[in-house]
Amino acid sequence: TRAGVAVSAQTGGVLPISQQSTFVLASLAYHAYEGVAFRENEKPRLQADLGRANFLMLRNHGLLVVGKTIAEAFLGMYTFENTCRIQIDAQSGGGALTEVNPLIVKGVGEAMRVQTGGMGGAFVWPSLIRKLDRLDQSYAS
Repeated sequence: TRAGVAVSAQTGGVLPISQQSTFVLASLAYHAYEGVAFRENEKPRLQADLGRANFLMLRNHGLLVVGKTIAEAFLGMYTFENTCRIQIDAQSGGGALTEVNPLIVKGVGEAMRVQTGGMGGAFVWPSLIRKLDRLDQSYAS
């Protein structure tokens, strides 16, 4: 996405300036730009850089998200994209930004597991499918 590429080009990467960013920062890794991503020999480095993270910022390229389910990956990408949009919007105001306390960022992963009952993306997925069914059922065919 446009916002994802914009943040991926920033030296500081994702900044802890919004609640959404704390979700991403709890499981974020970075991968340096190596040119157009079609070479087989880059795959092991992508895997190594991702490690155990769910969010991968591809420097000067964009966003990559992994999840145990489609629902988890979708919610992750939705959150990552919104994190980047919020950051670009906040920076465009030109004022100083207030960062979230690092101790809060550190505890977000566990807080989200508690909040969603450990369901992750499955917590919101059924409501997203119901909304999609109301808007356009052609995706199901």
